[in-house]
Amino acid sequence: MNQWGKRDDMLVHETEPFNAEPSPVALARAVITDVDTFYSRNHGPVPDVDPDAWRLTVVGLVDQPLTLSLAELRERFEQHSLLATLQCAGNRRSGFLKVRDIPGEDPWESGATSTARWTGVRLADVLLAAGIRPEAAHVAFAAPDRSELADPPQTYGGSIPAAKALSGETLLAWAMNDEPLTPLHGAPVRVVVPGWIGARSVKWVERITVQAEPSDNYFQATAYRVLPPDADPRQAGPGDGISLGAVALNSAILEPADGAQVTAGKLDVTGYAFAGDDRGVARVDVSVDGGETWSQADLVAQPSPWAWCQWRANVQVEAGQVEIVARAWDTTAALQQESARELWNPKGYVNNSWPRIHVHST
Repeated sequence: MNQWGKRDDMLVHETEPFNAEPSPVALARAVITDVDTFYSRNHGPVPDVDPDAWRLTVVGLVDQPLTLSLAELRERFEQHSLLATLQCAGNRRSGFLKVRDIPGEDPWESGATSTARWTGVRLADVLLAAGIRPEAAHVAFAAPDRSELADPPQTYGGSIPAAKALSGETLLAWAMNDEPLTPLHGAPVRVVVPGWIGARSVKWVERITVQAEPSDNYFQATAYRVLPPDADPRQAGPGDGISLGAVALNSAILEPADGAQVTAGKLDVTGYAFAGDDRGVARVDVSVDGGETWSQADLVAQPSPWAWCQWRANVQVEAGQVEIVARAWDTTAALQQESARELWNPKGYVNNSWPRIHVHST
């Protein structure tokens, strides 16, 4: 274990801020990801928050502003638990690097996706207690972690539409897999926005502002936006590009590992698929000839409407070099894009192209 209680085999992209993901094999072991295996995405140093001194303020377009301690949050509102997958918007960015370099961004592989049981209170119940006004259109979150990545440097923040904030699945969570949140994962309280990019599930949340416009925080207004392929991200300003919200349909091959030596004949191939917001995974296809022909994988029952779907395929591989490809369909009949080249963007967000691995069969 490292200083953050993470597995020794985590792929660490940065130590400060700490950004790391599990190996594909570790991620494949269970539907619910252990805390020591769950990926970690941070934009600045992990803040030292005293749970006893922590307070949550709710202000803005509300009739009754609130200030709540952790004890008051737990005692005043009904507790809820939810199984939900979080996925970083930069998940599978490494696939884009084969197309063109993306300076300054972590080369996430397929492990910036993990699933946990979150426990807390519904954000909607807190907003209704504060008397959210009819003209409210967005709910903004502010946290104490300061990031030098922002221009100018600032504490982290973001927002979601009021409709998502008032939906029953969005939580203010204090527990993860039935244990108190660790500091790395947002203790004492974090936001969990199921089906949306992990950047909107703000950790260490201290302030909620109900407002008419989206947050003007750098990580909402400027970062986490898909820019045109010819744009210079150093010149991008607030409002440029497409703001990211709901997770795009995505999938990954977890086993066998890319570059593995396998035995010719029957081979088990496993992975995950995830359709954001309230969409489900309808089908996963697997090819062992680079996408010329396909067979359907078996889907493991999706454990929650807000969680990933693990899949498994038993395929026949011949001796030699084999390219294994997967593609997922969601319940709207949307299909993943075939090529990362068509999706490349200067910040490396949303690589939901078909995952591909190469194995050597003997």
